Amino acid sequence: MTLIQFKEFDESRPIYLQVIEAIKKAIIRGELKPGDKIPSVRELAQELRINPNTVQKAYQELEREGITFTRRGQGNFVTEDQDKITSLKQEILEKIVRDFIDELSSVNLNLEDIMEKIKEYMKNEGHSNRKFR
Repeated sequence: MTLIQFKEFDESRPIYLQVIEAIKKAIIRGELKPGDKIPSVRELAQELRINPNTVQKAYQELEREGITFTRRGQGNFVTEDQDKITSLKQEILEKIVRDFIDELSSVNLNLEDIMEKIKEYMKNEGHSNRKFR
């Protein structure tokens, strides 16, 4: 199972942070469900062709954040804490919105223009009635 859904790593950001982000997104998309076992450090390192220490660092951070937990001798698993998963979804949404707004404000667009473009895009792309989970 490929958790990383981009063709190559962004060289401007540490790889372990990109691994963390990819796993978090897999969780909120439902590709990894509460209680699911995640790939071993070795498996994911081989799949992504990165150093196992990088994966281990990402896994340690995910566990520190309460996103995953370890069962000795069995591996790493996605948290079963629904509140933590809900909080994770909110965290990802806030980051997407913040990055979006920061990018648009860097080109000096006003809110009305932004909202009009969003409506136009949604209509043209067939998303005008789309509901987001």
